[in-house]
Amino acid sequence: MIGRDPRASGLMIEQGVAAALMACGHDVINLGVVSTPVIQHAIRRLGAAGGISIGASHNSAEWNALKFFGRNGTYLSTAEASELLDIYHLRKFSFVPHTALGSVRREEGAIEAYLAELASAYDFPALAGFRVVVDCCNGTSSLILRRLNERFGFRFILINERLQGTQFAHAPSTNAATVGLQLSPLVEPLGADAGFLFDIDSDRVAIATERGEAVSEEMILPMLADHILPRSAAKIVITNVSSSSLLEEVAARHGGRVVRVPVGRQAAMDALASYRSEDLALAGEGTGAVMMSRFRFVYDGIASMLSILTMMAETGRKLSEIVASYPVYCMLKDEVAVIPKQIPSLLMELAQSYPDATPNTIDGLRLDWPDRWVHVRVSQTESLVRVIAEQKGQPPRDLFDAVLDRVRRLQ
Repeated sequence: MIGRDPRASGLMIEQGVAAALMACGHDVINLGVVSTPVIQHAIRRLGAAGGISIGASHNSAEWNALKFFGRNGTYLSTAEASELLDIYHLRKFSFVPHTALGSVRREEGAIEAYLAELASAYDFPALAGFRVVVDCCNGTSSLILRRLNERFGFRFILINERLQGTQFAHAPSTNAATVGLQLSPLVEPLGADAGFLFDIDSDRVAIATERGEAVSEEMILPMLADHILPRSAAKIVITNVSSSSLLEEVAARHGGRVVRVPVGRQAAMDALASYRSEDLALAGEGTGAVMMSRFRFVYDGIASMLSILTMMAETGRKLSEIVASYPVYCMLKDEVAVIPKQIPSLLMELAQSYPDATPNTIDGLRLDWPDRWVHVRVSQTESLVRVIAEQKGQPPRDLFDAVLDRVRRLQ
């Protein structure tokens, strides 16, 4: 199963991926331009052996990549991804003769089937009354949201809805800064109940209240945990070590438990495989990417949006009231380009400098105190060191600046 986002290079890569699979004797079902969650749902629905999503999510238009999924429609684990790379680098694959080449066919009904699954999980008539502004950032969410308007009577007001391949209306980042610049100014003048912003492949979402207030992307996972945990017998929530501590506070309120893992989706999949499925409530990141058990742990921004609207419908509260009901946690983030070989000595120095903190070394170094923490880690995709600090109540400015200054000395 293959599909792609609208990037200009996507068609080129799609042809190469299909040709490679056919050359090894595999049949290909091409879904065309669809969101990554749609591909994942289709893998399970059609019983495919796996899938490949061609797209680069929250990155700008010149980037592109391949995301690989197994037969259950979820991301590969660390072991599976390593095996895939070994097969590639060692050339442990076989081309078939011309008489055994695979076939390729188009599948046009993937979005409709995906919407049918959402309709079985959410009360669409109750949610259709909300007036919602959505920034599609020229990505795949527009294809889904148009159909929700047409088929189910939703009132989504779409901006930046036209698919674009060479330049997006703005950076497709699902963070409060982007929401504040692009979406927030429109919500209140249009009389909307909420605003949502998606990345290009619709697996992440960010929000703005009816007042036009940009909400931290770190709020998405705690809000959904607050919605799901009281309704579920499962009580385990999986997230990474860079996500907000608000999640622990919310989970504890409902008898839940937070399991923290290294940053990266493969680490999340590894953790999911370590627990019984009936014990897992949800998993996610502080980027607006959340997986729910009812959808077999697929990162899905559309489902997250519908869950937030369901919170509003069931509680009768405005989105600003829901957000204001949580205690304030302030997070600071920055990144520094440094030489990777200098990182081990930096982390050792930091751990020695804060002997009163509890260290966590599963991904770089995180130092914890009762009311605050700081995390220093090397990016998996860029030659950068990321520094994140959080504190309940007030921003941890002194701690953040001190650690950031130590990292910058390595430049």
